[in-house]
Amino acid sequence: MSNHQKRLSVPNSWPVERKTETYTVKAGAGPHGEDGVPLLVLLRDVLGYVDSKKEARYALNQDSVLVNGDAISDERRPIGMFDIIAFTEREEYYRVFPDEGGRLALTPVDADAAGSRLGKIIRKEQVTGGAFQLTLHDGTNIRVDDASEYTPNDSLVIDNEDKSVVAHFVYEEGALVTAVDGQHAGDIGTVDEIVVTQGSGDNTVHATNDDGGFETIEDYVVVIDENFTDDDGDAVDEADDATDDDAEADADEAEADADEADADAGDADADADTTDEPADAEDDDETQEADEE
Repeated sequence: MSNHQKRLSVPNSWPVERKTETYTVKAGAGPHGEDGVPLLVLLRDVLGYVDSKKEARYALNQDSVLVNGDAISDERRPIGMFDIIAFTEREEYYRVFPDEGGRLALTPVDADAAGSRLGKIIRKEQVTGGAFQLTLHDGTNIRVDDASEYTPNDSLVIDNEDKSVVAHFVYEEGALVTAVDGQHAGDIGTVDEIVVTQGSGDNTVHATNDDGGFETIEDYVVVIDENFTDDDGDAVDEADDATDDDAEADADEAEADADEADADAGDADADADTTDEPADAEDDDETQEADEE
């Protein structure tokens, strides 16, 4: 297997430009499968915190970059959907969330929200000893004694410190879901109907929202809670406020420049008037001498 990764062949979920250069870093072994984005891509191409792989390795060796609560030293570590990235020295926290088109994006969250992450149950099985094992979308395995309340397609909130289950969201009609793949990736809505397809076809989900709603297959939706959407909204509002403040500052600066230009123009006119006065006086003297002669 090749150790190189061409930009043109990277998964659609990777937030990289495909035609600027030929190659990019290849993801190492880890969670999220082939859709996992190397941490270096986020640090260098998305956030711009480093300029090279060497700088990324130096930063990671300081143990100041955490992924789901664990310090990461491998710049090729795959990062995927719903992962929490924390920069302890900067006090910055991000949740990986798919935007429109399915490309992974970083959504700012606060420190409390960064203490746990969301995971979708994709498999439930009984293991040796009688316990049950829940496998999440990123490959995480959670063991529970009683799994009767858990079913595939449910979502769990996992604490990043002790890896315990903090909350459980049931996949059912009326649940709040987000699409993470397909043409509706990034859309959020309430499940109106779950259509079970007989045979090998995919089940479909009808969800409603303020824009009317969307329909997608069951594998593309993840159950979330209202706090999840509040974090995203706060991030958007903060960005809008920052934009408004910048616009006001630019307007004030432009007005100050205009006032300064007017003042300069006034000074120039005053200088011109002062310069013209001696010339006018000389003309009057010459006229008076001519009259006397």
